[in-house]
Amino acid sequence: MTNGVPGTIDHEDFVRVVEDRSCHIIDVREPNEYAAGHIPGAENKPLSRFSPDADLPRGEPIVLVCQAGGRSAKALKAAQDAGFSDIRHYAPGTGGWRSRGGALDM
Repeated sequence: MTNGVPGTIDHEDFVRVVEDRSCHIIDVREPNEYAAGHIPGAENKPLSRFSPDADLPRGEPIVLVCQAGGRSAKALKAAQDAGFSDIRHYAPGTGGWRSRGGALDM
């Protein structure tokens, strides 16, 4: 599920997650960014107000996304520090998803 970088999910695996909805996809961008287009099935939990214990389901697989990987990496570290283990981030972010032909929901 990773591309060799701890805590990341590779593109092919992420495509499967989006298609089969086998993980919670959490978009940590701000609400205006999310409203402008987001990965199908993603829930918005902005990093500016992010609290792993309040915003993430325990015991379920999670993938974090943002625009280009920076904010989702910060959210990943916060979640791991809070004891979440079945969690990854999609480093290319929404921008990378779109550039690889992925559709966005509005």
